[in-house]
Amino acid sequence: MMAYLSAAETADFTELAQALAIPNNSLSSHLTRLEGAGYIELRRGFLGRRPQTRIVPTDAGRVAWTSYLDELSNTG
Repeated sequence: MMAYLSAAETADFTELAQALAIPNNSLSSHLTRLEGAGYIELRRGFLGRRPQTRIVPTDAGRVAWTSYLDELSNTG
């Protein structure tokens, strides 16, 4: 999820679910955890009459993702 968001900068819920090929309930659960950790921000609104949720990585989320990638590259 963070890999996708780091490349895309932002994504809507449907786009992210399709890109990751996971069910909506699983995606929602993961997003709740990431939001609780302060790694993402969920921006809810409407596109016309349709509800839309945009997922945006926070600065803390970007730092955590970069740190994680650095750890992976140093464990080889």
